[in-house]
Amino acid sequence: MIAKALRPISPGQWVVMPMIASLGGSILLALPVRIAGLQLPEPVFALVPAFVWALGKPSAAPPFALLILGLALDLLWGGAIGVWPCALLAAYALTLSARRILAGQEFIALWGAFALACAGAFVVGFLLVALRAGHAPNLVGVGLQFFASAAMFPFAWRLLERYEATDARYR
Repeated sequence: MIAKALRPISPGQWVVMPMIASLGGSILLALPVRIAGLQLPEPVFALVPAFVWALGKPSAAPPFALLILGLALDLLWGGAIGVWPCALLAAYALTLSARRILAGQEFIALWGAFALACAGAFVVGFLLVALRAGHAPNLVGVGLQFFASAAMFPFAWRLLERYEATDARYR
């Protein structure tokens, strides 16, 4: 059997590319397109790298990248500045705190953990918006956005597998 040489993953592939993909997906779904009179769902694509970065290779760069992604989401969606950075960092912190437990888990278990990280982010976002606006946001809208975001887990799984395939510590 011939051993396949591992190519280390560069910071551009690990941090910049997921940032660009997250922003691109957010911009695409923020377009004013309606299908059968319904607006496209707006999942929070940035939750995917927030989860994967905390599991795969936590360092100083991902929280800073999440700050930038969150500010971009605030500007894109016209929300209060600072809500999404706090929400994304909350998801990152929740995942990072459970990193040892989640290491080596199967697809379904990680999807549940991803959904919990999404829920943590949405609770933080909900509370910050409610405090700032003086009233609670529409729970149906928040719930639909949560489910659309939690459904993004296959992208997180693919990104995590891609990272694991390039790091010899996971073999």
